[in-house]
Amino acid sequence: MAQDQDIICEIRGAAGVVILNRPKALNALSLGMVRELARALDAWENDPQVTRVVVISTSEKAFSAGGDIRWLHDCGKAGRQDEMLAFWGEEYILNHRIKTYPKPYVALIDGIVMGGGVGISLHGSHRIAGDRYLFAMPEVGIGFFPDVGATYALPRLPGAFGNFLALTGERIGAADALSVGLATHSVASDRMAELADALTSRAALDDILAGFTIARPPGPLQAEAATIADAFAAASPLEVVARLKALATGGSAFAGKLAQTIAAKSPTSVAIAHEQMRRGKDLDFAEAMRTEFRIVSRIAHGHDFYEGVRAVVIDKDQAPHWRPDTLEAVEPAAIAAYFAPLGAAELKLEV
Repeated sequence: MAQDQDIICEIRGAAGVVILNRPKALNALSLGMVRELARALDAWENDPQVTRVVVISTSEKAFSAGGDIRWLHDCGKAGRQDEMLAFWGEEYILNHRIKTYPKPYVALIDGIVMGGGVGISLHGSHRIAGDRYLFAMPEVGIGFFPDVGATYALPRLPGAFGNFLALTGERIGAADALSVGLATHSVASDRMAELADALTSRAALDDILAGFTIARPPGPLQAEAATIADAFAAASPLEVVARLKALATGGSAFAGKLAQTIAAKSPTSVAIAHEQMRRGKDLDFAEAMRTEFRIVSRIAHGHDFYEGVRAVVIDKDQAPHWRPDTLEAVEPAAIAAYFAPLGAAELKLEV
């Protein structure tokens, strides 16, 4: 195995195996990684030797913690938005490719899975959660938005759970992920390597997984399901916050914490994410990806993404100056503009 490659795609037995191998960056996706995975999927689709795709990580900490945010920030600050949009465009096309892939696509997720890592795992047929599984879409905290197919996937989670994830960026573990369908199976961390090896055999996929799958007790958020469903089903982000504050007044410490969490995020991003969830439930996957490309095409030329990355990733002062700085000041027309068609610049998908 070439240890210096960020991603390694090779055939092992009956499986096309994808190894995420950029551990120092928590397997953050680069354009080169996106292109190599896309190339492998193309090669394996009609290869009779390959019956399934298996995605694994060399990092004990992360499956993939997202996209290469610092690189994207630096491109934009240098006026190279065309390079940013080339990355996002190819990434979104890859997300759609995974969603529509004709062979089983099995992601072994044991560690952090966020942002771009969600995009190369959640849309596959099988998402296997290890003990260390930790899912989040934390983009609203850096002036961005839940992309890589979140517009389609999150509104379809039960009990407004996807809205909760999108607006708060909260992290959840394997048990809660299983309960809402973000993960399809659960396996003990110390058996993940054994499972990866077993998946290269020609045995039936479901039979292999049955021999490794474990049950998990209810996750901590199961007790908060009613609070989540009540607050995050609200028709506007301001109403979400109002419901959370009312629940907090009624004694819910959980609701009070979430209201504070949302208050620290980019108001524009929170409003975009809420509108995504509202629209996304009625979109097919291809249209969801086109919608995300419309949004990102505007964010690349905006303010909050660069300010958020500065505050969280670069200076690490955790003190972003959002524009506008309150949800009340966000103009509905400004949010609607993020969703407007791009004409000739629309994302080109093969459907």
